[in-house]
Amino acid sequence: MKVAVIGCTHAGTAAVLNIVKEYPEAEVTVYEKNNNISFLSCGIALYVGGTVKNAEELFYSSPEQLAEKGVKMNMRHEVLNIDTAAKKLTAKNISTGEVKQDSYDKLILTTGSWPVIPPLEGINLNNVELCKNYDHAKKIIEKAKNAENITVIGAGYIGIELVEAFSEAGKNVTLVDSSDRILNKYLDEEFTGKIEGELNNKGVKLALNEMVTHFSGSEGNVQAVHTSECEHAADLVILCVGFRPNTCLVKGQVDMLSNGAIIVNEYMETSVKDVFAAGDSCAVIYNPSHSHEYIPLATNAVRMGTLAAKNLKQKRVKYRGTQGTSGLKLYDLNISSTGMTETAALAAEMNVKSITINDQYRPGFMPENEDVLLKVVYEEESGRIVGAQIMSKADLTQCMNTLSVCIQNEMTMEDLGYVDFFFQPHYNKPWHFLNQAGLQAAE
Repeated sequence: MKVAVIGCTHAGTAAVLNIVKEYPEAEVTVYEKNNNISFLSCGIALYVGGTVKNAEELFYSSPEQLAEKGVKMNMRHEVLNIDTAAKKLTAKNISTGEVKQDSYDKLILTTGSWPVIPPLEGINLNNVELCKNYDHAKKIIEKAKNAENITVIGAGYIGIELVEAFSEAGKNVTLVDSSDRILNKYLDEEFTGKIEGELNNKGVKLALNEMVTHFSGSEGNVQAVHTSECEHAADLVILCVGFRPNTCLVKGQVDMLSNGAIIVNEYMETSVKDVFAAGDSCAVIYNPSHSHEYIPLATNAVRMGTLAAKNLKQKRVKYRGTQGTSGLKLYDLNISSTGMTETAALAAEMNVKSITINDQYRPGFMPENEDVLLKVVYEEESGRIVGAQIMSKADLTQCMNTLSVCIQNEMTMEDLGYVDFFFQPHYNKPWHFLNQAGLQAAE
């Protein structure tokens, strides 16, 4: 069995490692444009902020390690064309220019995603940088050393984490986003308002509800970001406005969402026989809404890559779907969410209600305590849980993993009210705040 894997970050690495374990007789060939694999881009802000001293620690595998397992690693190779009907591909060695053809029995597309680059005047000025891979991380670190005014465009997780790192380093930081709230895909207003206040207290300039119109500079270097409202001085700009799937190689050959994300079934099969896909190039089965959505996360990628390998020869293990569970540490706040926000659920015309708990997480007699803000979103008629968010100075983020399981198993708020959680004053109250949310909804 000849298996070709196109792209080798999280999904590709997971697929390859499981193929060599499950099918030791398989001939596995990897095509990767970069000279490295498995880079954890979620750690870039930690590297920028100095928490991670060595960027090499953000890799968990290498081309050499996979080659030792018998995998043919074609690094710095760009796949130019794929013919899924003939089961052939054409690839170019970026270093030498040599072009070659290859065939396969099974194809796994793990081509990932790439940052959205808006077509704006001045986008090609020096010091306007992307934030995705190892090379980007090194550039950002080097250029931030001499930068005084840093503007981050995009108030998602990556943008927020970079803003924190730069502000802690004493830079003048501006955060620009076209939405009126930060982190609006993950959190409702009760949470984002408090986080925005924290950013303001740290000296971060929030330029929300502002659309970037162009960049200006001098001698080829960026000096300002111009928006629909005003101008922001900047000698370093980081673009974090989102990602789009890298799927042009199979456009028109496999079924996709309108944004190009490949649609796969429960076994990671595309609409074409013997062609599998996994990771950021794919849409995922989103359990809260029972629909296919584009949610590029490393956790999704690793799971999907693993399943693509396990199901290569026969349908063995189903994908359980995702809740898009994620977490963030910002200054001394621990924040996490799973599933849909109330805002998103209402926008999707779902009939939902929510319960918000704002309390201390330990009994009152404990000498040390912290407030916890919890919100759970659920369908009004069925009580089915579809999303939740939590924030506290105490690390209570694992509660979102618990509620992720609840959503995946289609549990109701009544179920949540009577789940068996332990009680110990160091950690919680006799009625855990998750129980409280379920009980209050039942009332």
